[in-house]
Amino acid sequence: MDVTRPSLDVRLDSEPAHRGAHHVQSLERGLAVIKAFHAGASELTLSDVARSTGLTRAAARRFLLTLADLGYVRTDGKYFSLTARVLELGYAYLSSMTLPEVAQPHLEHLSAGVHESSSVSVLEGTDIVYVARVAVSRIMTVSINVGTRFPAYATSMGHVLLAGLGEAELEEYFLVASLDRLTDHTVTAPAHLRAELAKVAGQGWAMVDQELEEGLRSVAAPIRGRTGRVVAAVNLSTHASRTTAESVQRDLVPPLLETARAIEADLAVGAPDHARG
Repeated sequence: MDVTRPSLDVRLDSEPAHRGAHHVQSLERGLAVIKAFHAGASELTLSDVARSTGLTRAAARRFLLTLADLGYVRTDGKYFSLTARVLELGYAYLSSMTLPEVAQPHLEHLSAGVHESSSVSVLEGTDIVYVARVAVSRIMTVSINVGTRFPAYATSMGHVLLAGLGEAELEEYFLVASLDRLTDHTVTAPAHLRAELAKVAGQGWAMVDQELEEGLRSVAAPIRGRTGRVVAAVNLSTHASRTTAESVQRDLVPPLLETARAIEADLAVGAPDHARG
């Protein structure tokens, strides 16, 4: 669904007086062109980009074709869209974060103790993005690595991260997210998802049972920064054939919560929240 709202406008600031002499306007414009693409507008015409950014058609065309030359944009002659190479920009950010370095040894300890795969992710748009992972066994049909993205609404870490949003941020999410049915178990009704998120916020952890993929059962807990804001999520994932929802809650939730608190304690003596995203 294509939703246009002021908060998603990437139009360039017409009042540059506050900027220093170092300001590179062409860089700002290039980034604005990239940011014009989002979940509700993955394919845009030249006119769409010009209108969204406030650039002239000629300027928008130059930026789009330059990005295409660099491999960040593709076009069929009419529509433009981002390529997977844009993820390299995000990966550079993720790999420089303090969070993955802090979390990794805790994930290794957790996975060794419960013999299940564990991960840490952050919320990026309507998706979760993996920033650290320890895989004990492969239980999904796709390989999961640092940088892998999944829709937040269908994952335990996504539920934890969405439950940690403020009211306005959560409304923003529901305006742009597409709640598609991925399995017979996927919750796609907004009212039902909101109720689940309220439950997660109250109990402090989330369980998702085969909503992302058949046979995949996972549980997640929030990782909070110094201010109490949820900055990430940590999870354990297992196969439904060898566990029950009851055994997951009994055997996996306690060590998972303990790990989340341990990561928080280490983060508290590290970089401030804003430095970790």
